[in-house]
Amino acid sequence: MTPTLSTIILYARDMQKTAAFYQTFFGFVTTGLVVEGLIELRAADHGAGILIHQAAKSVKLGQAAVKLMFDVADIESFKRLSAERGLIFGSTHQAKGYAFANAKDPDGNSVAISSRAFRENT
Repeated sequence: MTPTLSTIILYARDMQKTAAFYQTFFGFVTTGLVVEGLIELRAADHGAGILIHQAAKSVKLGQAAVKLMFDVADIESFKRLSAERGLIFGSTHQAKGYAFANAKDPDGNSVAISSRAFRENT
């Protein structure tokens, strides 16, 4: 039996603000309700879900140990649309056959968009 990564838990200072960020910019579906101390976000395309958990004051947020990467076919178009809605990504970086760009969520967690999943196999 091989386990499947299905959920990522993110700690947040403002749970509603963080849930709204992932709903607005990455299309997650949520009621925004706190149930059992968590806000559940479901991926519109059946990808991994996110649970937003209230961060204790002792939790240091914005660590670079984890980065959420979202597959995007057209990096520049996504960056442009995101900027219009208030999310500014950094410079677009070119790698071997794909591009990516980085930003931060409201709690300083690293997020990225990448066209790697759409590159042609060479």
